Amino acid sequence: MKELNAYLIFNGNCGQAMKFYQQCLGADLQTMPFSEMPGGKHEDAGDRLAHARLTKGKTVLMASDNLPDMPFQQGNNFSVCLDCESTEEVDTLFAALSEKGQVTMAPQETFWAKR
Repeated sequence: MKELNAYLIFNGNCGQAMKFYQQCLGADLQTMPFSEMPGGKHEDAGDRLAHARLTKGKTVLMASDNLPDMPFQQGNNFSVCLDCESTEEVDTLFAALSEKGQVTMAPQETFWAKR
């Protein structure tokens, strides 16, 4: 495994929060709004962010906004992101971590990753 990072979910204010962290920490910030995602499926998301990545040295914090039609519950708005070496490692870790758990999204191919 290459990295393990926190991933925060916001309810429409991800950009504002990540810019605040960028200023406080003196970090680099990269963002992608839902409107720039391939396929144009989320026109209703306005300026909400599909992904934000804040970096300073080896430290990484990632975040996004939820979609307007998705429920948001404070306290459940975070994930852990595992950056794996291979799709085989993804499958192995997913099988181990999902055993007796509740899967909300299984690994799948996306425009940013093989799985």
